[in-house]
Amino acid sequence: MQHLPLIINIVVALSLAFVGGWLARKAQLPSMIGYLLAGVVIGPFTPGFIGDSNLIEQLAELGVIFLMFGVGLNFSLRELWEVRAIAIPGAILQIVLIIGLSLLIGSWWNWNIVQGILMGLAIAISSTVVTLRNLMDRGLLNTSQGHAAMGWLVLEDIITVLLLVLLPIFAAKSSEPVWQTVGIALLKTIGFAAIMLVAGTRVLPFVLLRLVQSGSRELFIVALFVVTVGTAIISSEFFGVSLALGAFLAGVVISESSLSSQVEVEITPFRDIFTVLFFVSVGMLVNPLELWTLAPIVLVWTVCIIIGKYVVTFLTGLLFGWSGKTTLTLAAGRGQIGEFSFILGEAGVSLGLLQHEQYTLLLAGAILSITINPFLFRALPWAEKRVQAISALWRLLERRTNSLGLSTGASTLRDHVVLVGCGRVGEQIVRVLRTLDIPLLVVDLNIDRLLKLREKGVSILYGDAVNSEILSHAQVKDARMVIVTLPDEVHAQMVVKEVRKQSQNTPIVVRATTKDGVGHLQSLGAQHVIHPELEGGLEMVRLSLTELAYPEHDILTYTDAVRSARYEAKQEDSQEQEALKALQNYQLAATETKESGIPLAH
Repeated sequence: MQHLPLIINIVVALSLAFVGGWLARKAQLPSMIGYLLAGVVIGPFTPGFIGDSNLIEQLAELGVIFLMFGVGLNFSLRELWEVRAIAIPGAILQIVLIIGLSLLIGSWWNWNIVQGILMGLAIAISSTVVTLRNLMDRGLLNTSQGHAAMGWLVLEDIITVLLLVLLPIFAAKSSEPVWQTVGIALLKTIGFAAIMLVAGTRVLPFVLLRLVQSGSRELFIVALFVVTVGTAIISSEFFGVSLALGAFLAGVVISESSLSSQVEVEITPFRDIFTVLFFVSVGMLVNPLELWTLAPIVLVWTVCIIIGKYVVTFLTGLLFGWSGKTTLTLAAGRGQIGEFSFILGEAGVSLGLLQHEQYTLLLAGAILSITINPFLFRALPWAEKRVQAISALWRLLERRTNSLGLSTGASTLRDHVVLVGCGRVGEQIVRVLRTLDIPLLVVDLNIDRLLKLREKGVSILYGDAVNSEILSHAQVKDARMVIVTLPDEVHAQMVVKEVRKQSQNTPIVVRATTKDGVGHLQSLGAQHVIHPELEGGLEMVRLSLTELAYPEHDILTYTDAVRSARYEAKQEDSQEQEALKALQNYQLAATETKESGIPLAH
């Protein structure tokens, strides 16, 4: 099999990555950890099969290209703009402080200034993959905190792209002044970006649309592959910019077309496979014995990544007056490094700006911080309670909540409905209640959304409904009902619990996202718990039975019984069984009537 080295290396690398990723997920850790360890296993520093580093490195380059293409495809200036008040000052201040910390530590370890700055930049940038996974696992992705975290990551993506453009300039030994070299490189980059954003937005979507219209899915996929990799190569060979920037701009161009969703579907398998190989290639550079000898330094470096970034983010939240929940969520999300740190580290080593020992520190810090990061997210409720216990500190974090002037008409409302959260579900509720002239107060943390509602005459209250003071301002004691549409079930439970503390009688309608959450929310005092996914299935059952001409009364009796049983089909539930029995009796009667020819009365 010596004549098939490429195939053998791919199969072995992916097989070990599969095992490592599966074990990592079983341990409730990011799959990335398993991929990195797979690389260690086939690396030159461990016994057994040794992968061909040159072949896997070339495949890893494809991983970087598709990773950056995916970043460009999901790039959203709108999302960044919505959370600009948090993402821009937070990211810039954190980068400056982390670089300062890196320079301080580097001075003890005899690093030069360039190495200290580059290492600081590498650890200031968090992993998009890890952050996204943790936000999804905790149900935080669609919350205001999740949007702030994703906007921050978008800004870091931009910074990473700029760094990859500028790094070769500082590595080059040229007799020309630095400003001149930088200026020429930036002009080339701007020229390439202009061509992509002006000509590319007209050509690439047009070509892809024609391929879609031809009906050939194979040609469409081939064209996507060629566009992604080809653009990256052209950017490097003809404009002297990085492969990563070319791929990123290709993604940005296609993201503006109507085909972007389908492009993402088709390109995802390539991105996932080659990204896995990228992480495997990174793991192959890890020398376990070297890590052991560097253990004290690795420990200090990992503490800087996890504790240092956590503390810096928390202090930044105090400085700018972010809400307590947002500050703690962002602090948890910042406490790790990942794929872009590897990309910067690899670029630094290849350009001679970093030593192999420093890159090893990045790898070790990434593995340890990614392993620990999920536990920071799981500790969020505990951390929030501890900070709330220090009332002066919590008031300092929440000071903007009570000073933004976004409390229109809350104190004058009586016999009103309090709506907590106004996303897509909440918007529908607002529309109906306004049409019926029912007094309404909307509580939310999305400032832009609240301002739009205020323009329409809706009473609003800016703040985190988990906070008892906010619910007091919302006058929940005097409310006819509280409706909670928050997508984060943990926060929804906290709101229900707090409402029930302030009022024993106010009806509560709340949205659940898990089956277990239905029962938990009911136990906390919610009268009506809606699980959208299961409710959708129940509605399909209702419509199906209606089309089959079953009596509407019997159908409604059955659906109500399922809801009262918390969507669980249980044999011992008498209400549900009686409802099903009524439907069966109707079917038997209908069959007998059909045979006798006598019409059946509904």
